[in-house]
Amino acid sequence: MARDTLFENKAPAETFEFNERVADVFDDMLDRSVPFYKQVIEMVAEILGRSLRADDTVYDLGCSTGTTLMALAKKLESKNLKFIGIDSSKAMLDKALRKAEMFSIADRIDFIEMDITQAELSRAGGIILNYTLQFIKPSIRLEFLKNIHNGLRNNGILILSEKVICQDKELDQQFLDSYHRYKKRRGYSELEIANKREALENVLVPLTIQENYDLLVQAGFTRVETFFQWFNFVSFVACK
Repeated sequence: MARDTLFENKAPAETFEFNERVADVFDDMLDRSVPFYKQVIEMVAEILGRSLRADDTVYDLGCSTGTTLMALAKKLESKNLKFIGIDSSKAMLDKALRKAEMFSIADRIDFIEMDITQAELSRAGGIILNYTLQFIKPSIRLEFLKNIHNGLRNNGILILSEKVICQDKELDQQFLDSYHRYKKRRGYSELEIANKREALENVLVPLTIQENYDLLVQAGFTRVETFFQWFNFVSFVACK
């Protein structure tokens, strides 16, 4: 796994993009930047394992390098599921396909390069949207979630994981400080943390837990609950 050193030496000259340079180190970036990333995938597997039917289709929208789908393909192998990963970054999908071939599961996962907001979803048993909605313009998030809702079969499940902000400004700063310390413990320097924060400004636009909850309800989901939270990282399960 290539180590993430993208923001090690100087301030970024441009905003964050999911290009080839990011794709090369993305797995390390996730592992060191998203708290309890692997544990959330295990929880997702449990939730989907109870909800999915044999031969269901599972979509991962914004699948990046395919880590989540590959883990689910192994953990839920007995259900004979179809997995589809969709992402707009060719560099990410190229790496995902190489990983799938290396782990001999390329025949069980299809990767599609396209804008996830334009994807046609059909009778899915489960849809995963992990740390992706935050990169979509707030003005189109509701319509996007409505499309996801329409693409699920009855009793289908959406998994949504997001970085969030607090309504309480003091608590929000405390949570950010905790996250800052987390990244330092994972080996990022003060300069790297500051540079990446600058690169993501106005690219990653987080909402509060309540705002995300309200969007899911407005999109048509009848049951919405959080199943994981670590300071400013939250995962929801939403049922059609």
